Amino acid sequence: MSLHTYMLFVGASFVLCLVPGPDMLFLLGRTVAQGRTAGLCAALGINLGAYMHLLAAVTGLSALVLASATAFTAVKWVGAAYLLYLGLGALRSKGSIAFPVGDTRKKALRLIFWQGFLSDVLNPKVALFYIALLPQFMNAHDPSPVKHLIALGVTGNMVGIATSIIYVFLAAQMTSALRRNRAISSWLTKAMGALFVGLGFRLATEKI
Repeated sequence: MSLHTYMLFVGASFVLCLVPGPDMLFLLGRTVAQGRTAGLCAALGINLGAYMHLLAAVTGLSALVLASATAFTAVKWVGAAYLLYLGLGALRSKGSIAFPVGDTRKKALRLIFWQGFLSDVLNPKVALFYIALLPQFMNAHDPSPVKHLIALGVTGNMVGIATSIIYVFLAAQMTSALRRNRAISSWLTKAMGALFVGLGFRLATEKI
């Protein structure tokens, strides 16, 4: 793999990260409603999920899932149901869901981290990215295809987490004043719930 090809992949990964997808909207929803720390936890969870997709792509699991209509549909519906569950939970909450201090805050942040992780892992479209895009930047006669596949995947994930962190900091800065108002904070929580519900319906109706 030449340096030119590698840089093309970096550029393509960056452009794709700029396109708002379910993961990006999830972390932005958390950031806007609950602040920078919540957004960062969501971003880290999503990034860990991306590494699980990379592992699945390297081992061939992603290809098996995408090749099977039944497996793809099952993963898609589980992911959609999970997003709907999160959205309805936020819509039913009373007031804002800002974090308290102490151990309760730590538990809430860990929960957001794993929610981000599951949101990414249960999105079959992410698996499609790894098995469809990455091979386009590899030579058919590459003597070390697995090594280069991993290198591209790790690079894409690093671009993804860097982009996510930038989005989180910008969104948190722009909405910090809104979260200090209890009424607006409560409205932001409901808006986040509606966003998650919308993402769930969107994922449920998507096709390969």
